[in-house]
Amino acid sequence: MAKVEIYTGMMCGFCSAAKRLLKQKGVDFEETDTSFNSAKKQEMLSRANGSHTVPQIFIDDEHIGGCDDLYALESSGQLDAKLGLA
Repeated sequence: MAKVEIYTGMMCGFCSAAKRLLKQKGVDFEETDTSFNSAKKQEMLSRANGSHTVPQIFIDDEHIGGCDDLYALESSGQLDAKLGLA
């Protein structure tokens, strides 16, 4: 199964939706809350090519993007393959 990382923030509905989809698929993920951690926020910015909104999602170190991007992969039938579920 793929390594999934998600950078999140407090009270973020998009973060909750992304985590919910991953949980529904039975995928474990590493969550990093950037709310009060400027070092982790800078790490996210660097890895996500300057994208500053949360969530920012990575599958096997590939930047997927945010919640909408994750759901777009699901809608197109590509997410399971990226997660190693197919």
